[in-house]
Amino acid sequence: MYRFTGLLLFLMLFTTLGLRAQTPVQQKKEMPGQLKSAASNLEKSLLENDNPKIARNYEALAEEYIDKDDLKKAKQYLLKALTIYKAAKDATAPARVLRKIALVQEQLNQLSDAQQNFKTAAEASANSTLKTINLNDYNRLKNNGNTEAETKYLIDNIALLKKVNKDEVAVAYTRLAKVYLKTTDTLKAIEQYKQAQDYATALPAKSVKMYAETARLYTALKQYPEAIEAEAKLLAIAKKTNDTETQIYHLRSMAAAYFKLEDTQNGIGALKQSYDIAAANGKTFEARESIWLLADYYKSVPDSVQTLAVYEGFLKNLDRIILSDKSLTDAKTFRVTEERIRQLESEKTLKDELITRKNTFSYFLLGSIVLLLVFLAFIFKTLRSIKAKNKEIALQALRREMNPHFLFNSLNSVNQFIAQNNELEANKFLTSYSNLMRNTMENSNKDFVTLGKEVENLTQYLELEHLRFKDKFRFEITVDQKLDVESVWVPNMIIQPHLENAIWHGLRYKDEKGLLKLDFTLKEKNLIVTVDDNGIGITKSNELKTHNQKAHTSRGITNTHERMVLLNELHKTRMAFTVNEKEAPQSGTVVTITLPIKDKP
Repeated sequence: MYRFTGLLLFLMLFTTLGLRAQTPVQQKKEMPGQLKSAASNLEKSLLENDNPKIARNYEALAEEYIDKDDLKKAKQYLLKALTIYKAAKDATAPARVLRKIALVQEQLNQLSDAQQNFKTAAEASANSTLKTINLNDYNRLKNNGNTEAETKYLIDNIALLKKVNKDEVAVAYTRLAKVYLKTTDTLKAIEQYKQAQDYATALPAKSVKMYAETARLYTALKQYPEAIEAEAKLLAIAKKTNDTETQIYHLRSMAAAYFKLEDTQNGIGALKQSYDIAAANGKTFEARESIWLLADYYKSVPDSVQTLAVYEGFLKNLDRIILSDKSLTDAKTFRVTEERIRQLESEKTLKDELITRKNTFSYFLLGSIVLLLVFLAFIFKTLRSIKAKNKEIALQALRREMNPHFLFNSLNSVNQFIAQNNELEANKFLTSYSNLMRNTMENSNKDFVTLGKEVENLTQYLELEHLRFKDKFRFEITVDQKLDVESVWVPNMIIQPHLENAIWHGLRYKDEKGLLKLDFTLKEKNLIVTVDDNGIGITKSNELKTHNQKAHTSRGITNTHERMVLLNELHKTRMAFTVNEKEAPQSGTVVTITLPIKDKP
C-alpha cells in the first residue's frame, strides 16, 4: 500500500510537470535586472528620438545580451549602434563598436566576418595602441589553427590591453585558455582562467563564467575539491549580485562534485539549498529539477521513505511556488518590451525618412532661393553698374558743357584785345590761355585732381581774367599749411564756375578796384574752400542783367550743383556749397564749398 501511494504521487508529478531532463540543465528564463533596465532605457531614448543616446543604449543592451550569451541579439544591436555612430560621423565610437562586433562574431564562429571587422576597426582607430590590438586579432584569426601564432598574438594583446582597456584583459585570457584547450593542455587553460579572474572582479557576469569554466575543467580532470572551490567562489559572486538562477544551477553542480567525493551530506545539503532558493523565488521548473536530482539520489541508495518525503514536500509547496513564479510573466513582459522597441524603431525609420524627404525638399527650396537671390543680386549689380555708368556719362556731359562756356568767355577776351589793337596783350593772353586749355583738356576725363594741380589751374585762370579786368579786381590765393597739396584730391572744375561768377557778375560792375579771395582751409576731416568777393552782390547784379544773362548764370550754378550730386552718388561722399550775399554796409558774395578730405580715388 505504501509503495502504491508513492507510485501514485510519482505519476502525478510526472504528468503535471512533464519529463525531467536526464542531466541538470540551466534554464535561463529569468530576465536579469540589468537587461530589463537596458531595454527600458533604449525604449525611452527611442521615444525621445535622441540618436546619440539611442546608439549608446543599443551598445549597452548588446553588452547585456553578451553577458546573457544571446550573441545573435548582441550582434544585431551593435550593428544598429554602429549605423547611428557612422551617420553622426563620431570620431571614436565606430572603431570601438566594430571591435565588439568582431568579438561577438568570433564567438559565433563567424571567423571570416570577425577577421574583416578587426581589420576595419584597426583602420578606424585613432589610437596607435588600439590599432595594434585590432591588427593582432586580425592576424590571429588569419592564422586560425596555428596555435603558436595564436598564442603569440594573444600574449602581445594582453600586454597592450593592460595599458588601455583592463576590462578586456579577462576576455583575452579566456581566449588564450581556449587555445591551450585545443592542444589539450587543460592545466595551462585553467591557469589562464585564473589570470582572467583577477581582471574580472568588477565584471560579475564575466567572473561567474570564468569560475564556471574553471570548475568544469577541474571536473573533467576529476579534481573535484578544486572544482568545488571554484563553484564556491562563483556562488559567492552570484549571491552578492542576487543572481538566483546561477546559484540554483551551480549548487546542483557542486552537489554532483560532492557526490563524486562520496560526501553525501554536503551533496544533499547543496541540492536542498538549490531547491529552497528556487522555491523561495517562485522558480517552478528549477525547483522541480532540484527535487528530481534529490529524488534520484534517494532512489539510488535506495531510500523510498526519503524519496516519498521529497515528493510530498514539493507537492505541498507547489501551489505557492507556481503563484509566486514570475519567470513566465517577466519573459512575456520583456518580449512586449522588445516588440515595443521594434515598433518604435519602425516609427523612427519612417520619421527619419520623412525628415530626410522634408530636408531634401527644404534644401532644394533653399537652393532655389539662393539661386534666385544670386540672380537678383546679379541683376541689381548690373542695374547699379548701368546706373553708375549713366551717372559718369552725365558727369562727363556736364564737364563738357562747362568747357565750351569757358572757351566762349576766353575767346571773347581775345576778341576784346584785338578790337583794342592791343596785339601784345592778345598774344600774352593766348599764350596763357593755351597753357590753361592744355591742363584743362588733360584733366577733362577725370573726376578728381590733386589740390596742387587745381590751385595751379585756378591761378592760371585768375591771371587770364586779371589780364582782361586788371582795373576791376586783384586776387589772393591762400592754402592752409596743414594741407598736403599733392595727397589731397578735389573735384575737377567745381571751384572755377564760382570764381567766374564772382568776376563776371560781381567785380566787373564795381566802380573801384575790387578784391577776390580764394582760401583753402583744413577743418577736421573737410577741406573748406571759400570764394570771397567784394563786388556788387547778387541782388544788384540781378538788377543789371538781361533776361538771357540771368538764364545763363542760373545754368552755370545748376551745372555745378548737378555735378556735385552725381559725384556724391558715384563716390559716396558729401560735398556741398552755399552762396551767401554779404549784408550792408559790406557788399559782395561769399561762396563756401565743403569737400571731404579724399585720398587718391
